[in-house]
Formats: sequence, structure tokens, C-alpha cells
Amino acid sequence: MNKKRRWVLPAILALVLSMLTGPAVSAEPAVDERLGVPIVVYGADLTADQRASVESSLKVKEEAEVEEITVSGQDLGKYIQGANPRARMYSSAKITVTEPGSGLVIQIVTPDNITQVTSDMYANAMLTAGIEDADVDVAAPKPVTGHSALAGIYKAYEASGGTLDTERTDVANDELTVATELAEKSGVDEQKVTELLTELKQQIAEQNPATKEDVERIVTEQLDKLQIELSPEDRQLLVDLMDRIRQLDIDFSKWSDQLGQFAQDFNDKYGDKIRETVNDEGFWQKVKDFFNNLIDSVRSLFS
Repeated sequence: MNKKRRWVLPAILALVLSMLTGPAVSAEPAVDERLGVPIVVYGADLTADQRASVESSLKVKEEAEVEEITVSGQDLGKYIQGANPRARMYSSAKITVTEPGSGLVIQIVTPDNITQVTSDMYANAMLTAGIEDADVDVAAPKPVTGHSALAGIYKAYEASGGTLDTERTDVANDELTVATELAEKSGVDEQKVTELLTELKQQIAEQNPATKEDVERIVTEQLDKLQIELSPEDRQLLVDLMDRIRQLDIDFSKWSDQLGQFAQDFNDKYGDKIRETVNDEGFWQKVKDFFNNLIDSVRSLFS
């Protein structure tokens, strides 16, 4: 093999490797100076080993910079009326405020340890509380319901510079409680619970009901539409919750659009892009043509 051929073959192999591995990246992630650093909030009752486990689950060390705080039972009283200051706090979270309009992306990174609250439930409650644009990861070192993570998210959000209305955070906590009770005690599918709450809030935003009777009508319509049967007690829980939401100081015209986005399943925010690439026949044909041409080129070296 001549010198030219000895050089061409390694060059081709290097090209293939570069396509497979992608562009080189910096070993240290960059801080987005426009938005601030991620805030990690740990439950106050974590042991040292449990905190280390949560730190690993939330990939804290992979961040360029983070701010770390603790949430305790005492913090619950700031966001939730009548909260038990002695409540045990194990659920933890990492929250990164994102650009306006980007929406909410919630990921439970220890799904086996968050036993009642789903990522959709967190997102719905956060929107009620007034958090609109953020990426949030939730973790716990052992099985817990996941309710206390919401207070931690509130504290982290305010630590990042946001402001929250405590009346809204209290209603959001009630919403999370109703959601988990419907899923756990009433046997309604978790996804169906999220769909119901989203539809109800969207109808509240669009119809702007003036009375509790109007709210009750909306609840009845949506239960019938989604073919969900509830006991009179659970139905009343929904009516009371939605009536509290109706009375919040919220720009419902703006909220309706946000709920419309949420209804499209924000957890699949990046999935559509991946599916588009996978299903793009033109893309895969180009890949196939490249490797066919590459094989022909390699063969020609030895001919």
C-alpha cells in the first residue's frame, strides 16, 4: 500500500467516528448567565447517606454551578395553610428556571420512590401556584408519597428570584391532594386524573364562571365527557377545589393558553423531535448512501 493510501484509510475512519460520536464538547458545562444556576433543595430529614444518594440521582456534580438549600417542615407553613411543622421531609428537587414560553418539564428521576405524585400532577399544581417556565427533577432516597417536594420546589423557585402568591400555593397543594386521592382512593387512572384537572381548569379559564353553581355545572360536564364516575364526596372535592381556583387572582386569558399547551403533554416536549428524526426516511437514506459510498471507497483502495 502506498503512502497516499495509508493516509486515506485512517482519514475515512476518523470521519466515520466523528459522525458517530458527534462534535466535541467541553468537559465543563456552561452556566447560562441569563437565567441563573440550578437550585437544588434537599429535604431536611435526609441522613448524610440519603443526601448523597439524592445528590447522585439529581446529577448535582454534573452541573457547572448550583445553589443548594434545605426545605423543612417549618417551610411548609409559608406555602400551605395549617401545615404540620413537624412533617418529615425527604422528597428533594432540582429546579432550573427557563426562558419565558418554554413551559414546564418535570422528571421524577427516582420513580420507584415517589409513590403517589406523578410528574403531570406536579406540573399542574405548579401552574396553579404560578410557576410557568422551569425544568424540574424530583428525587427521594426511599419510598415516599412525594407531596413535600412541592414545598421544596416553591422554596427553590423563590431562591432563584421568582415570587409566589401564598394563596395560590395553598390552592395548588389542595389540588395535589385531590389528584392523589382520586388516583389512590377512587381508582381513577393517574393520566385520567391529570386530563380531568387540566380540562376543568381550562374550562374555568375560558368560561369565567361567576358562581359556585356554574363551577358545579362545569365539573359535571367534564366528568360526563371523560366518562368518569365519582362518589358524591369526591365530586364535591372537585367542585370546592375548582371554586377556589375560580377566585384566585389569575389572568385567565393567559392561563387558558398555558393550559392548552399543557394538555398536549409537555412531558413529550423533546419526544416529537426524536420521532421526527427517526421517521425521516430522507435522513436514513442519506446515512445508508454515505456508508454504501464509504464501503465502495474502501474497496477501491485495495483494487
